[in-house]
Amino acid sequence: MKHPRAFRFLLWAIAVCALLGVAAIAVLHFTVQQLREHVIAALGSESEVGEIKLGLSTLEISNLRIKAPDGWPTRDSLRASRVIIVPDWRALLSSRVHIHSITLEGGYLSIWRHSNGKTRLLPSLLEHAKAAASAESGKREVIIDRIAMQQGDVDFYDSTVSKTPYKIPLSHADITLEALNLPAVANRSPLTATATLAGSRRRGSVDIRGWMIFADKSSVLSTRLRGIDLITLQPYLLKATETRVKRGTLDLDLNSTIENRQLKAPGVLTLSDLELKTPDGFWNTLSNAPRQAALSSLKDERGKIVLRFTLTGNLHNPRFVLNEDLNKRMGLGVAEGIGLTIKGLAGGVGKTISKIFGQ
Repeated sequence: MKHPRAFRFLLWAIAVCALLGVAAIAVLHFTVQQLREHVIAALGSESEVGEIKLGLSTLEISNLRIKAPDGWPTRDSLRASRVIIVPDWRALLSSRVHIHSITLEGGYLSIWRHSNGKTRLLPSLLEHAKAAASAESGKREVIIDRIAMQQGDVDFYDSTVSKTPYKIPLSHADITLEALNLPAVANRSPLTATATLAGSRRRGSVDIRGWMIFADKSSVLSTRLRGIDLITLQPYLLKATETRVKRGTLDLDLNSTIENRQLKAPGVLTLSDLELKTPDGFWNTLSNAPRQAALSSLKDERGKIVLRFTLTGNLHNPRFVLNEDLNKRMGLGVAEGIGLTIKGLAGGVGKTISKIFGQ
């Protein structure tokens, strides 16, 4: 060989690169194992984590699962087929942890409203985090610019309307929470949430926007429901178990403010084309005629029942007060007489939203 020195140098370079590659793989494996331990420790003992991939700009977690505690209506509190975390690597050298975004894909979340009115979500994570917040106060600050669930599913279970938790499934849920500073959480965190609620006859839309301060549970939220199938919500609307909804839709505009743990939420509830089922048989049809006439008397010329109300109360007290439009008092009395609880429907929806976002 004409250039033995050059050849030896090339072999030496290849060997060094190979050694560095093996070392890098070993370090990466150790780092990923460390990350797995930190992720599980942060999420709690009820969590399961699949594969963790560490890229140049992202950390990707696959098959995340947080199991629900004993007595929960379903098996899981949270699932995600993929979680993509974009950290600020430069901030690792500072006194704070900065994460640009956390995105959940293929996500699932379950929420449970107990018979006493308390609403819970992610108990193994959020409730344990509250207990540990004081212990973390002197540690590094964690700033998360954005947490998002994309096209996920949310199941809401309600034990206030039936002994067996009543399930309301929301699909195609896009939920975004911004500016989350831990552990203080004393700043405003903007929130947007949209979802689809599928009924037996049609699909309705849910839209919630506003901001929250987790430290003192303050919030200003605007909730807009459109075209919700009343068959899905009939446990909130009907008092008499023998009465059923045949068709109808619900629209709701609710603007809620929580300050010093006091809720004030004016709203407008609109029921369109509400029709109750008539039991089979001539005599049942005949005896049901007064009920149908009373229902027709509640409707305006467009076939709508409109209720303007204000929901008020303290977050510590599950019995919020519903002050309805005085012009509708007589009409609401008629509604109660035929087995409808329109006030219960307005209060049930309003209280549920306020309790979820007033944790």
